[in-house]
Amino acid sequence: MKYRNASKIMPEWLLEKMQEYVQGEIIYVPIKDSCKVSWGEANGTREKYLERNINIISLYKKGCTTYELAKKYHLSECSIKKIIYNMKTAFS
Repeated sequence: MKYRNASKIMPEWLLEKMQEYVQGEIIYVPIKDSCKVSWGEANGTREKYLERNINIISLYKKGCTTYELAKKYHLSECSIKKIIYNMKTAFS
């Protein structure tokens, strides 16, 4: 999270009003509900994991073992099994 000086970004009237409640402290201003996105949507992480998981399923269907997939993707076999189970149930 990035720190920004309120006196540089807010109108003076708003800064004075905020100073009635908070002075010299760091506060968090939450994002509006209408601007929120789900995890990984803003930076593409969700799509990257989905693509990876689809590749894992594809290789699994072609005969790769969970051990081989774990080594290839640097994940535990348990994680590979969860991905396979979750992807099968999501697309069946």
